[in-house]
Amino acid sequence: MTCECSPVHATRRAVEVALRFGLTLGGGMRRIVGPVDLETPTAGLCAVAGPSGSGKSSLLAEIRRRSETFTDVTEVRVDPDATILDAVAPQRTLAEALSILSACGLAEAPLWLRRYEELSEGEKFRARLAIAIGSDRPCGAALICDEFGTNLHRRAARALAYNVRRLVRRENLVLIVATCHDDVLEDLNPDVLVRLDADGRGTTVTAGRAARAFSLRRELRIAPGLKRDYDALASRHYRTTEELGFVDKVFTMRDRSGEVLGVVVYAHGPLELALRNEATGGRFIRRPDALNRSVRMLRRLIIHPDVRGCGLGQHLVRMTMPRVGTEYVECLAAMGDVNPVFERAGMRRIGQVPPSQSGAAAVKRLRELGVDPLAPDLAWKMGRSVEVREIVTSVVTTWYQATTAGGERRVARQSPEFLARTFRGLLDHRPVYYLWRREGTR
Repeated sequence: MTCECSPVHATRRAVEVALRFGLTLGGGMRRIVGPVDLETPTAGLCAVAGPSGSGKSSLLAEIRRRSETFTDVTEVRVDPDATILDAVAPQRTLAEALSILSACGLAEAPLWLRRYEELSEGEKFRARLAIAIGSDRPCGAALICDEFGTNLHRRAARALAYNVRRLVRRENLVLIVATCHDDVLEDLNPDVLVRLDADGRGTTVTAGRAARAFSLRRELRIAPGLKRDYDALASRHYRTTEELGFVDKVFTMRDRSGEVLGVVVYAHGPLELALRNEATGGRFIRRPDALNRSVRMLRRLIIHPDVRGCGLGQHLVRMTMPRVGTEYVECLAAMGDVNPVFERAGMRRIGQVPPSQSGAAAVKRLRELGVDPLAPDLAWKMGRSVEVREIVTSVVTTWYQATTAGGERRVARQSPEFLARTFRGLLDHRPVYYLWRREGTR
């Protein structure tokens, strides 16, 4: 592939460099890349890899020129007034949109409610990729992504490569990416790999091996941890207002440097749960000693945002449940309808907690008082009205009593801001109940 270069001005510096290195100032044709034996891909994932200046972008430009329809990720237009949540796959279900966002490395709930301009450069790249993947395109139209993962932490780039590869299979996409980083190629697992050398000469390899685990998983180690290990990742959890109760065991997942990339917390569960009673035939009704001896609740599972969606959460749960030492492990998962991580880890879905009648009644009463429970000033109005505070604290207290006990004492020492956040988180809180039973027990 060649291009025509325009003549350059014969400045003193330009002339001196041309004379020293035998160059010309008169323009002419210059080879950019090639020869490369590459047909425009019509299915799967094609990766173009090579050092900077090897002609990757020029090759993508030629593919764009040959393609009748394509979407260039770098040119995706984003509505400046829309949240990222509303910009991605607006014609699909919420679960599908969240799945695409998570696969593109935007797995933190606060990010979903931000506008594009409020994101970092790395987040903007991932948002454009998610919007492109979730958009309506003609069948077979390619997505083209130059500088794939270049401005991301290398760990995050590898995770993005792994998740995008899975999206290509699941969504039947045509994706063409270019990268100067070889560390993403194993997880991209391209169907076609074009390698360019520093002179732009290319070699085409047909790859596309069978799906496999995330490459980083081989480098991770699972070991018992401490409550402070949880504290290091606690702010990364979408529900930061709920306490853990009486913690029994903590396990961590660390990389080679010792950084914690995942943590799971097991604690004593509430004395009564209707779905537990249903699943165990009422075995633990009014039997706290038997409950404490035989059951633990998985209270928290947090995976570092860089590596979410890569199967590390289910791996951590699957490997640690047998090490808890009890016959049963249970879990109430608020995101159970969106993310089946606990089912994939070997737990059995029992059912969904029914909607809270007290929550609906509280919202109705607040609205009658002219208070919007979703407005930012709810905490301020709680401080000015005893009745508003009582309505909010009643719902939170009931939830504490049902999950970790000590409701009234805990509510009494919590600020209006904390209570307001907790209250809002409970309004549509219908967690899914999961149960795991140790093999070989009766």
